[in-house]
Parts: sequence; structure tokens; C-alpha cells
Amino acid sequence: MSSGRTVVVGITGGIAAYKAVNVVRAFVLRGDTVHVVATPAALRFVGKPTLEAISRNPVHTDLYEGVAEVRHVAIGQSADLIVVAPATANSIAKLAAGLADDLLGNTILASTAPLVIAPAMHTEMWNNPATVANVATLRARGVTIVGPGTGPLTGSDTGAGRMAEPDTIVAAALAALAATENGRPQSDLAGKRIVITAGGTREPLDPVRFLGNRSSGKQGVALAESAAARGATVILIAANLEVPAPTTVQLLLVSSALDLERAVTETAADADAVIMAAAVADYRPATVRADKIKKDDTGDSLVLELTRNPDILAGLAAGKKPGQVLIGFAAETETDPDLLLALGRAKLARKGCDFLVVNRVGWSEGFASDRNEVRVLDSAGDIVCEASGTKMSVAQRILDLIA
Repeated sequence: MSSGRTVVVGITGGIAAYKAVNVVRAFVLRGDTVHVVATPAALRFVGKPTLEAISRNPVHTDLYEGVAEVRHVAIGQSADLIVVAPATANSIAKLAAGLADDLLGNTILASTAPLVIAPAMHTEMWNNPATVANVATLRARGVTIVGPGTGPLTGSDTGAGRMAEPDTIVAAALAALAATENGRPQSDLAGKRIVITAGGTREPLDPVRFLGNRSSGKQGVALAESAAARGATVILIAANLEVPAPTTVQLLLVSSALDLERAVTETAADADAVIMAAAVADYRPATVRADKIKKDDTGDSLVLELTRNPDILAGLAAGKKPGQVLIGFAAETETDPDLLLALGRAKLARKGCDFLVVNRVGWSEGFASDRNEVRVLDSAGDIVCEASGTKMSVAQRILDLIA
């Protein structure tokens, strides 16, 4: 998607307003024209000079400024995209009610552009029935909700309500814009039940040690968050995530490959699609010690006997119901593109899934990165999709296969 569009970034009065600076910066670096509309409360958290320097445009706050140019309407009319980050509980309530007592409310009501909001508030406020109802109202109107995640909040509190990270917000906003431009409804997965695995399994050696991998779960979380934003009912089976899980999905926590197998087998039975994005260990220790293995007991070397874990993806393929879409992942270190595809096609033949997402991983790519580059093979081994960019944008391309 080319740059050069007009983006309005609305900022409301929450502590997460400082993160909005990076949201603005990301759009500017793309070449977009960015206009910041900040509420007076927002400017108590982040300074107007900072926002003007980053956006390279004057920051608008007052409903009664620029009356001659009808600014309270003109800003919204000129927008190709509106992003509100952070969106406080108060601002979400006002949006749901259609109130326009400030410049931001007027701008949104006067616009037909895609609207993306990133909620940020304490857990109790996010879970309050009023907020739940307001968010549901906005979703029903086609508003894209990004996050919130679970993690540290203001002070010592931790829980759901943490604003999504700027790159996640921007990627979701661009996906919403692309959906509008491509004629794809933002709720094109409504009514779908999707099971997604994410993270990396850990196979215990003893109570304190495990065999694991470097998967952070970022790609699986991006898939889950994007699918929920597009209307799906999502079950996220999370194995040792290193990033916050979205609060818009049903979360099942697992640790080992056997744990994951049980969870995904149970939930896949009535799913419309299953996406196996988790990095599952091929082997586990044959014996798990009940106490800590001590080096004084083992000497200078330690020999571990490993046993093969079940092939979860192949098992799902063998038992999948008619019409169910099964998507697997193949993470390989092969650097030659042709050989990488050959490995993917060989794995596809063994697994029997409908699509296989092939991506290269290494010391500095794939795992734990904010970006990804993938090729997707169909059941015949043909490339049906190529995507690169943020993991959120890659997730949207993968979900298009289900939609």
C-alpha cells in the first residue's frame, strides 16, 4: 500500500498518550500527512510542541479554532484514516454515544474514513459492563479495536488494559485501510471460530530446567488479534508467550507439546479454521527428574535421552472435519530461497494441511522479531501468497486465505 494519505491521530487523556508520539512518527515516516487532534486532557500527558515537531503540522485541540474554515468538519472530511490512541474509557463512551463536545468527537462524526481505536485503561474499567457494551457497539459499527494487551499498567497494577504497542496499532490501522480500499469488509470473519496456537513449547528436564526454542509468540498473537478484529471468535492456545495476549480472545495457557496437543485437539473439533503458528518441540526428555539435576552428580558431561513428540499438525489434518481450514507453519534456517521452498513442499506432503506458511528463521530473523517474511503454499505446493513486513500485516494476508 502506497503512502501519501491523510491520517488523523486522535489522542485522549491517558498516561499511554506518550506512546502516541511513535504512532504519529510511524505514519510520517511512511510519507503520510498526519494531523494530530488532541483533547485538552491529552496535553496534560504529552506536550503540544513534541506532537507538532513529530507530525510536522500544527496540533489542533480547540473546537472553536479555525471557525472560518469550518475546521471542526474539514479535518474529518479530509481524512483517509483516523486512529485514536490511546482511547480512554471516557472517550470510548463518548464515541459510542456519538457525542461531539470537543474537536476530536466532531472530527470523527464528520468523517467516513476507517476508524481505529486503541483502548488504554485499568483492568476494572476495561471489564466494566458499560465499557464492554460501548466497545461492542463500536465493533458493530465497523470500528477496528486494537488491543488492549495484558501487562504492566500505571503504578504497580498489572492486567488487561495496556495499550497495544505503536507498531501493532499502525499495522492494524493500515490493514483496516487496505480492507476498505480493497472492498474487503472488516468483519469478513464474523461467525467464524478460529483456533490459533502461538509461542514456543517447553519440555521439562527437571523442576527448574527445560528444552525450549526462541519463539516469542508475536506472529501467533498478531494472527489472533487480527482475526478477532475481523469478527472471528478466537481461541488462542498460548505456549510461554513473551508478549501480551489480546483481551479480545479466549486464552488457553499451555507449556509443553503434550499440553498443546490436548488443548488444540479438544478445541479444533468445532473450529472453522486452525492456525498452528506455535513452535512445537520435536522431542522431549524421556525421563523428567523429580528434583534438580546437579552437576556434582553428572560430572563433566550430561547425556539426555529424548523421545519424539506427537506430530500435532499431521494429527489435526488426519482428523479434520469437512470444510475446516488447517494452516501450518514451517520455520527453516535454509538461506537459499529455492531450497527453502523445497523443504516447505516436503513438509506439506508429510503434514497434509491446506496451507503451509514457510518462513526463514535464524539468529536475527523470524523468532522474536517484529517483522516477518513468508511464502504460503497451498495443498498442491503452489505459492498462493507472499507477504513481508510487520507481523500484523503478515497476519492479515494469512487470514485473507480463510476469509
